[in-house]
This record gives sequence, structure tokens and C-alpha cells, in this order.
Amino acid sequence: MNLFLIFQEIIILISNELTNNEIAEELHISPRTVDTHRRNLLQKLGVKNTAGLVKFAVKNNMLG
Repeated sequence: MNLFLIFQEIIILISNELTNNEIAEELHISPRTVDTHRRNLLQKLGVKNTAGLVKFAVKNNMLG
């Protein structure tokens, strides 16, 4: 799975109100890796918080 798909999946799972631990379990990665991906997403997308990630997901039709 490439990094873009992992980022996309993490944004979707965050938007579905999953915690870092729940996301880690779902993706079979460590919670610390989820946290790192979340921080990288915040920086790359230029958003300040989780609400900004969800707003990005909605704006880009990522939530089905």
C-alpha cells in the first residue's frame, strides 16, 4: 500500500471518529505510526486540527 492510500485511509477513519489506537488496529500498524501520519497530514494539508482533516475529506468527496 502506498503512502497516499495510507493517508487517504487514515483521513477516512479519523472522519469516522476512530481513535489512533482503533486506526492502528484497523490498519495493522502501531498507534505511534498513526500519530506520525496524522501529524504529517496536518502539515501537508495546511490544516490546524482534526476538524480541518475532516473538512478536507468532505470537500474532496472522500467520505463516500
